[in-house]
Amino acid sequence: MNYLNEEQVRRNISSKKRIVIKVGTSSLTYVNGKPNLRFFNSLACQIMDLQNRGYEVVLVSSGAIAIGMPLLGFEIKPNNLPQKQACAAVGQGTLMHLYERFFHEYGGKVAQLLLTKGDALNPKRYLHASTTLDALLALGAVPIVNENDAVSADEIKVGDNDTLSAVVASICDADLLIILSDIDGLYDKNPSLHLDAKFISYVPEFSRAFLTMAGDAGTARGTGGMATKLKAAEICVRSGIDMIIANSHLPDVLMNLIDGEPIGTLFLAENVHPQMKKRKIIIGSTIKGKLYIDAGCKNAIVSNGSSLLPAGIVKVEGDFQEGDSVSVFYENEEIARGITYYDSQDIQLICGCHTEKLTAVLGYEKTYDTVIHRNNLMVIK
Repeated sequence: MNYLNEEQVRRNISSKKRIVIKVGTSSLTYVNGKPNLRFFNSLACQIMDLQNRGYEVVLVSSGAIAIGMPLLGFEIKPNNLPQKQACAAVGQGTLMHLYERFFHEYGGKVAQLLLTKGDALNPKRYLHASTTLDALLALGAVPIVNENDAVSADEIKVGDNDTLSAVVASICDADLLIILSDIDGLYDKNPSLHLDAKFISYVPEFSRAFLTMAGDAGTARGTGGMATKLKAAEICVRSGIDMIIANSHLPDVLMNLIDGEPIGTLFLAENVHPQMKKRKIIIGSTIKGKLYIDAGCKNAIVSNGSSLLPAGIVKVEGDFQEGDSVSVFYENEEIARGITYYDSQDIQLICGCHTEKLTAVLGYEKTYDTVIHRNNLMVIK
């Protein structure tokens, strides 16, 4: 198979539109757990400069537990789960305060989203996470995402914000994930143990054999390591998203990466059709009902990639709730599947209804103009 060479791929990075940036605990804090203010300042400055250049940026941030530890008197990370959760609860507020302070210095506005892996697996929660991220980015905010460590035992045990960043990149349909850490990128063996370790700057095709190169978790303050970063790379490339691992402490690392500088390890995305990206949230779900549409609506969906509007619906079958997966039929032919914004009873009311009349027909302020947004609608060829 013919792949683009590294220079071509690096040159194309500047054309990306939506970027997820993940930053680890070792980059955000010192060994004593205190925040690295110079790094916070540089990170905020670079992200706002990217936004000023027209990029949409989502930040996935570790650090809540590490920052909470010294505030509660811990010198090392506690093994006791409730104590970890207490550190996360205290540290998360401090972490967001720091981000607000530094982003505001550069004219930015930030928003906090606490997610778990379940938010990507449950269709309804996935739907709301996706639309919230879209809305924040459209309004010019920088969403700052972390796992909800204060209440989620499983996420603390896994402790894997590298994987979370790949999930977030998939949820928000990002073009690129950049993982910033205290390492330069991928080596063919552990460079701290092997002087002859060779740096790998470009991975045109991901293989699970790379996982054998991974070592253990990173620092005592963090929980990630190369293994979690390679798992994130696998999620990204299979979802059609390029990914880069780079050293967070390189000067202007984000700006230089976007400008195509040969920094870190670049994983090339697989050539995934946009419709295929939706299969994991649509095909894998149980179909709870059917929506029948008219010819004009069918043409708009199939030919123009439009959302499903209530005006085009002629009949509803089944009993389903908001966030369920449904089939879309024209006569006896299934043409699409998607995740609905409205339950079956409300759709019965708004069949054939134009957008401006939805609130009056429903009896409450409409939540969405569409029944199924095109981002959550997969045409069946």
